[in-house]
Amino acid sequence: MKKADVLKDIIAKKTEKIILARQQCSEEMLRSKILTLGPTLPFLEAISKPRVLSLIAEIKKASPSSGVICQDFNPAQIARCYQEAGVAAISVLTEEDFFQGSISYLSDVKGAVSGIPLLRKDFIFEPYQIYESRAFGADAVLLIADLLSKEKIQELITLAQGLGLECLVEVHEEKELKKMLGLKVPLPEAPEAHAGKKVPGRATHKEISFAIGINNRNLHTLQVDFKTTERLFPLIPRERVTVVESGIKSYQDTLFLKIFGVNAILVGEALLRSPHIVNTIQELMGW
Repeated sequence: MKKADVLKDIIAKKTEKIILARQQCSEEMLRSKILTLGPTLPFLEAISKPRVLSLIAEIKKASPSSGVICQDFNPAQIARCYQEAGVAAISVLTEEDFFQGSISYLSDVKGAVSGIPLLRKDFIFEPYQIYESRAFGADAVLLIADLLSKEKIQELITLAQGLGLECLVEVHEEKELKKMLGLKVPLPEAPEAHAGKKVPGRATHKEISFAIGINNRNLHTLQVDFKTTERLFPLIPRERVTVVESGIKSYQDTLFLKIFGVNAILVGEALLRSPHIVNTIQELMGW
C-alpha cells in the first residue's frame, strides 16, 4: 500500500481554497487595503536578541498529527496570554482544512495584542497569499523550501520584502538548506511597502534577509526527529537568524537549543494543551 503524503494532500486542498479566496476578495482589493495600513513590526529583530533564546508562540486549533489540540479555542485570548508571558513573536496558523485555521485569526490577534510581530504560518506558494498575509495583519510569513523552487522562493521573498514583510524559510533536509543559503535577488521598487511609501529601487544584487527555520517534523510523514536540528544547525552561518520548530516540550530541550546557539524556537502544542499558558511558558523557557 502506498504511504500517504500529507503535504501533497494539504497543497491540493490549499489550491482549491486560494481559488475561492480570489473570488471573494481579489488581489486588487488586497492591494488597496494594504495602502491604508501602517508599517509592519520587525520580526527578525524581535527574535534575534543577543545571548537570548526567543520564543515564537503558536496559535493553532488542530493538526493532522494530533487532531484538535485546543477545544476552547479563542485566538485573541490565547494571544493575550502570550503577551503577558513576554513572548518575542506570535505564529498564527491559518490553514483551514488540516489545522482548522482561518486568515481572520490574523486580524483577531492583531487587534488583541500590541508591539508583538505576527508570523503567518501556512502553506504559501502563490503571490496572492503574500498580499493576503499583509492585508490581514501579518508582519512576517513562513515559506517552506520543500514546497518551492529556488526561483519561486526568490519571487515570494522579493514581493514580501516590497510589502514590508519578513520571511522565515523552513527546511528539513540538507538539500533544502543548500538551496536557501546564498540566495540573491535584486531589491525591487516597492510602491506598496509600508502603507504606500515608495522604497527607491536598487539595481544591484545583495543577499536577501530571512530567517532559517529548521523543522524537526517531516511534513510528508509527520514524524518528528530532534536529530534534524543537530544535523542541520552546524551547516548554517552564524550570522543567519535560526529558528527551531517541532518537538520542543521541556526546559531541557530549550536549554540544549540555547547552548547550541539557536536564536529562537517555535512552540505551539505544548503551550496550547496547558490550562495555565503563562506558567507553562515560564517553565519551558526557564524564565
